[in-house]
Amino acid sequence: MSARARTLERDGPRLTGRAAFLLVAVALLGVVMLVPARQVLEQRSRIAELERQATRLEQQNAELRTEIAKLLTPVELERLARECLGMVKPGEIALVTSGERVSADC
Repeated sequence: MSARARTLERDGPRLTGRAAFLLVAVALLGVVMLVPARQVLEQRSRIAELERQATRLEQQNAELRTEIAKLLTPVELERLARECLGMVKPGEIALVTSGERVSADC
């Protein structure tokens, strides 16, 4: 049998040098891309966590703004002045007892 007859009898695909190089290059690119892909996924996770934290902090800021607005009302200022500082209005008499404790709000 001649060489040409032998090649015609082969049924399977033939792996050429060019195809082998291409296969190795694609495999190498796949391995090299694993590191950046992993970093992108980690960064997305970190961004999501930071967004959750920012939302939580915005909620806390809104609560603190509400509390500040409450503390600046005349009624609340008077309550704090009386409880924490022991202040009285002109003409009022302040009674001080020895067992009295200062409240935790002061």
